[in-house]
Amino acid sequence: MTSYWSEFFLVALAHLVAVASPGPDFAMVLRQSITHGRRPAVWTSVGIGTGIFLHVAYSLLGIGLLVRSSVLAFNILKWLGAVYLAWIGQKALRAKPFANGAAPKATAAGGVPATPGRRAAFVTGFLTNALNPKATLFFVALFSVVINPRTPVLVQAGYGVWMALATMGWFTLVSLFFSQERVRAAFLRCGHWFERTMGVILLALGVRLALATAK
Repeated sequence: MTSYWSEFFLVALAHLVAVASPGPDFAMVLRQSITHGRRPAVWTSVGIGTGIFLHVAYSLLGIGLLVRSSVLAFNILKWLGAVYLAWIGQKALRAKPFANGAAPKATAAGGVPATPGRRAAFVTGFLTNALNPKATLFFVALFSVVINPRTPVLVQAGYGVWMALATMGWFTLVSLFFSQERVRAAFLRCGHWFERTMGVILLALGVRLALATAK
């Protein structure tokens, strides 16, 4: 078992660099933290971490190689991800002006979305991560290049569990930081412009995803 520790540290380091890099996951957690508060942001973080299990599962089964080698499969995945981010982004662009520096409350006819519940926040995080083809390429490369094919499947699965939990932990910390009242208040002083800015960022990420290639 000790022979796998060096491989594990290499996997953990590569994953740390990837998960800490700004991208759709970070943008989504930031938006949830500032706009909706701590609980939705944490559940979104749990959803993102759970999405890692999906990437690990198909990497272990070899399905990820199909996505990487098939232009059609890759394009289907990237367009689903791009459309999803664009859908979230356009909703944020339609944000109404905030009242008294606070996030707007849901109304029956005002068009302001209610604070998402646990399930909705979880699904948002899961889909944001699961539909990212760049994450697919990362995990396929990790399991085909960094991890030795002779490493037992259970050990590889253990790496996957670590990466999922580490992802949940990282984005939970991000959620806890940005959902602090002082931090939220600082962002919310910009009123609805923060939400609209996040909409632009999410749309830009969607466009970037749509233009991604498997190379």
